[in-house]
Amino acid sequence: MVSDLSAILLDLDGTLIASEPGILSSCRAALRALGHTTDPAMDIASIIGPPIEDVMSYLLKQFGDDRVAEAVDAYRQDYGAGGLLLSEVYDGIPQALRAMSRSARLYLATSKRETFARRILENKKLDSQFAGIYGSTPTGDIDHKPELIAHILRENGLDRDRCVMVGDRRYDIAGAHANGMRSIGVLWGYGTKEELEHAGADLLIETPAELAAAAIGIIAPETSN
Repeated sequence: MVSDLSAILLDLDGTLIASEPGILSSCRAALRALGHTTDPAMDIASIIGPPIEDVMSYLLKQFGDDRVAEAVDAYRQDYGAGGLLLSEVYDGIPQALRAMSRSARLYLATSKRETFARRILENKKLDSQFAGIYGSTPTGDIDHKPELIAHILRENGLDRDRCVMVGDRRYDIAGAHANGMRSIGVLWGYGTKEELEHAGADLLIETPAELAAAAIGIIAPETSN
């Protein structure tokens, strides 16, 4: 068994779930609520990952609109009403979570609202695998990955040298490194190999089938042989 001071932190969107359909649907709804017509070919895959405030700010720029807070409220209303249920779990993720949870404590670390993240995991019957589910909150103090990861480490008394962050975007890698943690970049999500390499991911993996062995191999190499 791995020490209680060690853990695997996991991103949600693009790491555990394919969330683009729900996020795109709710982004469209938010823009419509503000009176904008959206392009039928609208593609947001490249901007999934950062806090929704950053996403909406980016989308509103093309309309010369700065009503970010209003757009975020509209997005969250639509997403909470049904958009979040459009997410699909990547093949192999349930098995990887079960394998990892037998050897380490798992924590969700997402920029998505914690309430939404919890509902998604509960809906997909994955919540029981996690020792803690963490996401952004109404106060806004842990919306970004560096602050969020620091909060998880501090609240659970974790040893950063015995922890690893797993994610698909540079924000996950940067958040880990800001806290002195190692990181794994996954190549099945919304970030590119070049993005993750440039961010300095300690390891890149191509499929969920590699996840458990890779993560345990970093936090407890003596148990992975």
